[in-house]
Amino acid sequence: MTVTKEESGQEGADGDGGMPGEGDGYVPSQRRLDRERYKRARARRATAIGALSTLVTGVVLYLVVVNAPGWPRTKETFFDWEYAREAFPKVLEGLWLNVRLLLICGACVLVLGMLIAVARTLRGPVFFPLRVLAAAYTDFFRGLPLIINLMIVVLGVPALRLQGVTVDPVLLGGTALTLTYSAYVAEVFRAGIESVHPSQRAAARSLGLTNRQALRHVVLPQAVRRQVPPLLNDLVSLQKDTGLVSIGGAVDAVRAADIIVGRSLNYTPYIVAGLIFVALTIPMTRFTDWVTARMDRRRAQGGAL
Repeated sequence: MTVTKEESGQEGADGDGGMPGEGDGYVPSQRRLDRERYKRARARRATAIGALSTLVTGVVLYLVVVNAPGWPRTKETFFDWEYAREAFPKVLEGLWLNVRLLLICGACVLVLGMLIAVARTLRGPVFFPLRVLAAAYTDFFRGLPLIINLMIVVLGVPALRLQGVTVDPVLLGGTALTLTYSAYVAEVFRAGIESVHPSQRAAARSLGLTNRQALRHVVLPQAVRRQVPPLLNDLVSLQKDTGLVSIGGAVDAVRAADIIVGRSLNYTPYIVAGLIFVALTIPMTRFTDWVTARMDRRRAQGGAL
């Protein structure tokens, strides 16, 4: 079979994974130009179809909602512009408490979760009681609903009237969040630690590192790097659940909306608070997706994790 010079150059370019214009004197073949043109046409067609289907779906949903028998009353109760304008600055002010809780509790959760995970992976019979306590902690707080944990800590601790123990609902609510999410994060870290091949630890030991040094300099860096996406997902969930501290009376975004609702009997402030939480969560979610996709590409290319 005769292979033309043009086709030979095309196959070499495709095999190297290069793009038109890469390399000295490279001229893309007509076949490659046609293929790239076809791909662009398909991409434009897919984009147009997706935009059209999204528009049609949105219009259908809008018509279904606005033509519902109870829409006028629902609009007045949940989508009143005057109440939204009144609630927005107060909800935004309360949101600062949620952000502070996310930053402080997030740091505490990462530290405590790492300690628990390390405790569960310690070797040797002497560490058996520590492993049992760490396992009991994760099992208990992963099984206990967060709302019940918050009620026990926020409402139960002040009832004990212990000397020197705070009764601040913000601190108690943050403590409950930390206890619950540390159990989840500990399991994420433990999965990362156990995913590191034993040969990594053995190689570190053969170089003269102690068990502690091997864990710190070899195992943990690899484990944390591999578990970044699920860790970010847990932080996204923590950001949303900071609104639950309002059950103890802390004036966060949810409680600020609840105060206005209690006075006006209009639920628009809840919609405002929900939209603000969504606006705060979406960037974190998209960042998590980007990190996950980046790690998947590196894994597919054989890069280091």
